[in-house]
Amino acid sequence: MSEAWTGGSFGERARCVLADNADMMTLDGTNTWVLREPGARRSVVIDPGPSLPAHLDAVAEAAGEVGVVLLTHHHHDHAEAAKEFAERMGCGVRALDPEFRLGSEGLADGDVVSVDGLEVRVVGTPGHTADSLSFHLPAEGAVLTGDTVLGRGTTVVAHPDGELGAYLDSLDRLHALASEHDVSSIWPGHGPVIADALGALDFYLAHRRDRLGQVEAALASLRDSPHPEGIAVDELPRRVVEIVYTDVDPVLWGAAELSVRAQLAYLQGRSA
Repeated sequence: MSEAWTGGSFGERARCVLADNADMMTLDGTNTWVLREPGARRSVVIDPGPSLPAHLDAVAEAAGEVGVVLLTHHHHDHAEAAKEFAERMGCGVRALDPEFRLGSEGLADGDVVSVDGLEVRVVGTPGHTADSLSFHLPAEGAVLTGDTVLGRGTTVVAHPDGELGAYLDSLDRLHALASEHDVSSIWPGHGPVIADALGALDFYLAHRRDRLGQVEAALASLRDSPHPEGIAVDELPRRVVEIVYTDVDPVLWGAAELSVRAQLAYLQGRSA
């Protein structure tokens, strides 16, 4: 049994403050990351998380003066408190989606965010959502992945905002980043830090290939043994889930069905 994840300090520049919003989808809760260059006055806060007063107090205490808030993506458990927290700390929010910004500055792939000597490089990693970003911290050999790579298990690519082709491309991009720029660790949006970045990305890519193969096999079996009255288009994803996701708690089958819809869209696009 793995040890409970509670956050903590990592390297010379990072502290993870864990939000108390644990559930089946968020694992132990949302990881809010506070980054600061050693000896610097201001910090960078990534994903302030949900609007929980005790959590925001803990983040404010860890962060001190905040230069900017950055968002990995728009999901409620990462972004709900972003504007509230930034207004409290007197700074802006930078995000890819304009709706979640506070101030005029956005974020895009290739941007470099510099605060008091700290350098954070923005890496576009769409797929989990259309606006998903990762943040490369060269000084620590780390990449903060939001929900693109989790500390335990695998992430949901939920159709239609989630898009599997883009997600696979993003995993390839993170793999190249890890191999070419000495990225050794992954600091995720949920779950514990991953010390072997390349190993985790190899696993994620293999898992996606395996699942796609299983979905293709399920589709073939459904074609070979058709329901007497046929299978409605809207019913097909759930039928595939019942065949492929027998190793997943049925409580999570709703999320699995969203992933299957993304897989079916990907396979349809690939065969077009």
